[in-house]
Amino acid sequence: MSDEKKPEATHSDRDSIEKVEVAHVKSDDSEEVYDFAGESSLPPPPKLTPEQERKLYRKIDLRIMPIVTLMYLFSFLDRGNIGNAKLQGLTTELNLTGNKYNIALTMYFIPYCLVECPANLLVKRLRPSRWLPAITVAWGIIMTCMGIVQNYPQLVVLRVLLGMAEAGFFPGVVLCLTFWYPRHMLQFRVGLFWGGATVAGAFSGLLAFGISFMSGRHGLLGWSWIFIIEGIATVAVGILGFFLLVDFPATASFLTPEERSYIIWRKKFDNSTVGEEEHFALKHVWKAFSDWQIWVHILIYMSIIGPLYSISFFLPSIINGFGFSTAISQLLTVPPYVCATIVTIIFAIWSDRVQKRSPFILASLTMCLIGFSINVSRAPIGVKYFGTFFCVTGSYAAFPGVISWLGNNMAGQYKRATGIALHIGIGNLAGAIASNTYRSQDAPRYIIGHAIALMFVGIGLTAVPLAVTLYIRTNAKREAHLQHLRETGTKYSVKELLQMGDRAPDFRYTL
Repeated sequence: MSDEKKPEATHSDRDSIEKVEVAHVKSDDSEEVYDFAGESSLPPPPKLTPEQERKLYRKIDLRIMPIVTLMYLFSFLDRGNIGNAKLQGLTTELNLTGNKYNIALTMYFIPYCLVECPANLLVKRLRPSRWLPAITVAWGIIMTCMGIVQNYPQLVVLRVLLGMAEAGFFPGVVLCLTFWYPRHMLQFRVGLFWGGATVAGAFSGLLAFGISFMSGRHGLLGWSWIFIIEGIATVAVGILGFFLLVDFPATASFLTPEERSYIIWRKKFDNSTVGEEEHFALKHVWKAFSDWQIWVHILIYMSIIGPLYSISFFLPSIINGFGFSTAISQLLTVPPYVCATIVTIIFAIWSDRVQKRSPFILASLTMCLIGFSINVSRAPIGVKYFGTFFCVTGSYAAFPGVISWLGNNMAGQYKRATGIALHIGIGNLAGAIASNTYRSQDAPRYIIGHAIALMFVGIGLTAVPLAVTLYIRTNAKREAHLQHLRETGTKYSVKELLQMGDRAPDFRYTL
């Protein structure tokens, strides 16, 4: 595939693709009906062999996944590198005594949680190829400025701005992936770009070790150079995104008209007889707020994000508390993240293959349970370091499954956009809690921090089985209802089924 940036689809191209969409699903005023007995006025799917389908999705992967993965690598690198900067003199030079460092971490999450929902509703309107690179450049500039702060208030202000800028990226990318991939192809793709976060954890330690040798140049200590160099790199990646990111299947100039037609059909009729609602209305936002599964999934998300940010922000300090020097502590953060990256990809592939999410989330929570239990104990240093592998791997490997699970179980683009944003936005409050649990006065064992991480794990081990139980019961009720509809010959209009979304009789929740 050529690396040359192809022009966006022309107006006539878009018209032809829109006609393709209309040919398969008419507007809400359509008189088409579906009777669940197999008799329908809906058109047949475009023809594509399994091998052609695999090649098509590989083509899409090569165009979308590398750039979003690179951008998210820098996103997670920029929010988490403050943990490495702490060991390079940040707390000393800015006089971050008491709980000031923890407060600086917390202030990132407040705007991050508040901005995510409105930001996700803007993705379609402002176009992903413009919106996502723009906010990447914005947080890169903020990160660069963080390298020259002179005092604690300035650091807090920039952490607030960083949270605002980064808020729209992760849920925005997840939403965009749902436009392209069927739901049981989703976790592998989320796993790939989430792999950028786990690689960021490993890369951050190596980069911090290398940058530490610049300490003193131009009157700046190592922590300043960490922020400046990584911030400039983020700006460069954001600019690259303007040239490489694409918007939607209907306007993808790197696909043929036939390929666009297939992607539109394949996604539109994924686990649905008639497709899904695509037009914005406030009722879709309300449907998200009133859906029980979102609130259960928020608990599941918090059970993972609490341990994840605990280990992301404080792993260098935890390892340093084992008695290692600053330089060695930075290097020893690398192997756990390498392990986590490998397990994350394995879990993602396996989960998509068996079309289940919950078993892998439970396995990851069990790893977290083992890892934090080891570290809260009086085990030898070597055993505790081994325990950090479980902490990092469990929290990171679960994340793509948690995100994909809810995305799989919501139909309607704007309901899904709102639901994903609520899920991530409110769930990230656990990150704000985790930011304040590893206090300097608790070093080196950090008993309170590890214990609170275990509390989050306990929430997950309760909420995941609850969600599975409710999904099984709902699926069983719908199967019985669907059988009744078949027996009675009941017919629904396309408009009615579109409005039902994931409440339609034939929609089945992924377990």
